[in-house]
Amino acid sequence: MTVNPFPSHERVLFASLLTMTAGSIDAYSYHMHGQVFAGLQTGNIILLGINVSQFHWGSAGQYIFSLMAFAIGTLIVKFMQHYRVLKNLEHDKEREYILLYMTVLLSLSAVIGRSVPNMLATAILSIAAAAALQEFRILKGSAFMPLLMTGNLRTLCAATYEGLIRKDKAMAERARDLATVIAAFFLGALVISLLIPVVKDYAILFSAMLTLAMSRIVHWE
Repeated sequence: MTVNPFPSHERVLFASLLTMTAGSIDAYSYHMHGQVFAGLQTGNIILLGINVSQFHWGSAGQYIFSLMAFAIGTLIVKFMQHYRVLKNLEHDKEREYILLYMTVLLSLSAVIGRSVPNMLATAILSIAAAAALQEFRILKGSAFMPLLMTGNLRTLCAATYEGLIRKDKAMAERARDLATVIAAFFLGALVISLLIPVVKDYAILFSAMLTLAMSRIVHWE
């Protein structure tokens, strides 16, 4: 039996679930909380610039709030990573706890729904999205971005060229892997968008179920 040389959190299945989660979170926050992205902070910075140029200070504030929440979410996970090193804890346990932490945040978002201001609701989602980006950035030993598809798309195109034109088998495999995770990102946004008209605020539980599943996968051999 062939042994997979990569740990479970670096495999295509995990990466696909991760990007599916990212796509669903951003689509949910955009649909449900004032067209603000939870994870795609590049988009928020662009929208912030547009709103500031038009003196829409109220709208600008929600993008700033999301940016700040994302920064706080990154620092929270950075502290958890530092704590693991200090206490010499198992890395897989840290990954599991971060995924469960994301599950709790996403479930909380479903519970509070739109009973709180959009800025607060988006902040919770941004903190969850930041956790994913800070902890999980490797696909089969190489860097990849679970939230931002632009870099993945560029790498996909380059890898496709190397695989098809220069017959590089490793790059052809890399292209297939990236195409899979990009498709998963799209699928996450599609599924959540289809769920929202049906179950409203509870659509984000789809994302919570994905992170819960990933908390089990990180222990696979």
